[in-house]
Amino acid sequence: MSTLKGKVLAGKVLVKPEAAEEKTASGIFIPESAKEKPLKGKVVLAGEAKKDELMEVKTGDTVLYGKYAGTELNIDGEDYLLISQNDILYIA
Repeated sequence: MSTLKGKVLAGKVLVKPEAAEEKTASGIFIPESAKEKPLKGKVVLAGEAKKDELMEVKTGDTVLYGKYAGTELNIDGEDYLLISQNDILYIA
């Protein structure tokens, strides 16, 4: 992963989603059409805190987020997810 130039706006977080599962626990391979969207990722960029809200997430954190959270982006050939800090459910 290359270093990204630029920044995200206040209260927003740019996340690199983890790769989708390739096979089940029992060893069955999952076809591309049946793969679930990952709900876990690593924070690449975090914006500043909003006026009345602390920014609890920082770069490098692993986070869990909602299934329909954020906007998918492709930057320099890499897939990212731009989400609001409010859509983050858990910081690991």
